[in-house]
Amino acid sequence: MKPITERDIRASIVNGSKGDAKRMPVPRDLDTRPWEDLDFLGWTDPSYPGRAYLVVPQDDRLVGVLLRYETGGSGKTQMCTVCTTTHTAHGVSLMTAPKAGDSGRKGNTVGTYLCTDLACSLYARNKRQPALGRRYREDLISTEEKVERVVENMNAFLSRLYS
Repeated sequence: MKPITERDIRASIVNGSKGDAKRMPVPRDLDTRPWEDLDFLGWTDPSYPGRAYLVVPQDDRLVGVLLRYETGGSGKTQMCTVCTTTHTAHGVSLMTAPKAGDSGRKGNTVGTYLCTDLACSLYARNKRQPALGRRYREDLISTEEKVERVVENMNAFLSRLYS
């Protein structure tokens, strides 16, 4: 992923108002993010538990998504649907997003199970390991294929925002 700015992030939101985009907290460490290892930018709101955000490069634009998740979680071992990393306890959360456009304004949402820390790109590249758990060994798939899977699965989730 190419480095992006706060202005890029705020302009990318597809499932919220301009006011939502203006009020959302943006990471202050954008200049130190490992951009070459990221397929998307994801972060949670430290001042408002249960809120998270994604910015995904797609074609020639950025797609920004407002997310919500239950902070208590199930406490069970679960697998992220984007990077297929298995986490114990609260490492995976069901994240929901209002749909884009009129459908979202009417209250319709989509959801998927994601790594709560939104570090799927780093897990796929073996740059980060899940806490208190291990990844399932995938002998028949390369790191490049894992990265492709992250991109494909994230794009599949984003496509549901518009349907």
